[in-house]
Parts: sequence; structure tokens; C-alpha cells
Amino acid sequence: MQKIVFIDGMMCNHCAGAVEKALTALEGVSSVTVNLEAKQAAVTCVDSVTEDCLRDAVTKAGYTVVSIK
Repeated sequence: MQKIVFIDGMMCNHCAGAVEKALTALEGVSSVTVNLEAKQAAVTCVDSVTEDCLRDAVTKAGYTVVSIK
């Protein structure tokens, strides 16, 4: 399954890298592609990865999740 996480607060490649690292570290996530300009991350994961897990990982990295689709 793929989820798109819309993120506020990313301003540079370092920010994008921090979000990518945080999401990739989650068990069940197989790939993460962060688009800095669009302020979003495309996450490919198993069904057991909840939106709350994704939101928590991004929040702990220091950024704000606007929405998840």
C-alpha cells in the first residue's frame, strides 16, 4: 500500500533526509520518497503501518503532518 504524507516544516534537503530516515526506520515500511518542493513523502508500506505510526515518526523528527492520503 502507498500513503502520501503531507508535511509542514521541511525547508531543505537536510529536513527531507530527516523525514526519510524517520519513516524508513518504521517496521513494515519498504520505501520512502520525499518531495521537498511538494512538502510530501510517498511511503510504501504494509497494511499494519497505521497513519498514527507515520504521524508519530514525522512528529518525533521535528515536523508537522498536515494530512495523510
